[in-house]
Amino acid sequence: MKNYFAHETAVIDAGCEIGEGTKIWHFSHIMSNCKIGNKCNIGQNVVVSPEVVLGNNVKVQNNVSIYTGVTCADDVFLGPSMVFTNVINPRSAVNRKNEYLKTHVGKGASIGANATIVCGNNIGDYAFIGAGAVVTKEIPAYSLWVGNPAKQIGWVSEYGHRLNFDKDGNAICSESKEKYKFEKNHVKKL
Repeated sequence: MKNYFAHETAVIDAGCEIGEGTKIWHFSHIMSNCKIGNKCNIGQNVVVSPEVVLGNNVKVQNNVSIYTGVTCADDVFLGPSMVFTNVINPRSAVNRKNEYLKTHVGKGASIGANATIVCGNNIGDYAFIGAGAVVTKEIPAYSLWVGNPAKQIGWVSEYGHRLNFDKDGNAICSESKEKYKFEKNHVKKL
C-alpha cells in the first residue's frame, strides 16, 4: 500500500523506497533505486537520479536535479533551481559514469536558490549556502557561504540566524536562545 502522495504526472521508477507522508509534485521523476525518507516534499520538475538517498523531512524546491552520488541527511532544504554536479570534468563524448564523485549534505543544511554544488564537496550540518553561490570546497558545519566562488562570511545557528561571538567565543541564537561555542575554527551547539 502506498503511504505517500505522487501527482499523476510524476514518474517513479522501479526499486524506489519512498517514506510515509512524502509528497512528489508535478512532472518530477524519481529514478531507480532511490531512497526518500518520511515527510519529504519533492517540488515540481525535480529529477532524483538513480541511487540518491534523501533523509526525512527533506524539502526539494522546483526545478532541482539531484544526481547519482548525492546524499542528504534529515531536514535538508534545497532551494529552487539549485544544482548538484557529479563529474568533475564532463564531456559529451566521454563516458565517466565510473568517475562520479560523492557529495553529502549534512543534517539541517540549507542551499539557496540557483546555488551550484561542485561534486566531491560535502556540506556540513546546519550550514547555509546563499542564493547563487558556487561551492568549490568542503563546507564546515554551521558556516555561512555566499558568492562565486563561495566564500565564508560567518556562522549561523540551527535556526539559520547569524551568530555573533563574544571575546570568549560564545553566542546565542536570536530566535531559539540556544547557546553556541566557537573554538579551533569550528562551531558547536552547547
